Amino acid sequence: MRHTREEVIKRTIQEFERLDHLVKNLSDEDWNRLLTRPETKDPWTVKDALAHITHWKADTVRKAKKLPVPVEEKGLNWTDGNHLIYERWRNRSPQEVLAWHRHVQDEVLAALHDAPEKWFSDRERRKEWPFDLDGHSRYHREKDIEEALRKSTK
Repeated sequence: MRHTREEVIKRTIQEFERLDHLVKNLSDEDWNRLLTRPETKDPWTVKDALAHITHWKADTVRKAKKLPVPVEEKGLNWTDGNHLIYERWRNRSPQEVLAWHRHVQDEVLAALHDAPEKWFSDRERRKEWPFDLDGHSRYHREKDIEEALRKSTK
């Protein structure tokens, strides 16, 4: 599938709004709810999931701007990269993560507006491309954050 700037921006905004609506009024208890994760993975909270989503959105901005991979992230596989994100953000407050989530959305929209048209349409891509702005965010919003918050109401 080939994409257009307008369609990618629309999906990006829709997913951001769904996620932001979900997390904007969480209590400290909700932010600290543990997600269901394998024992071999870091013990994420709702806050950690939002930091994870936000990091990969920021990485899409880096790619759109054709910036290099940060030195500390070079050569890391996904597991090690996700652990690095966890270590960077796990001791930050929910308010810091929420502010970063909103700041990165502004950067995402600016990068999408500034990207050349061919970045969107020069080749066939998956329906969810750019995945971290839409499909990846939706996956963690639904599977992790919404699930953890549903468990809190039972």
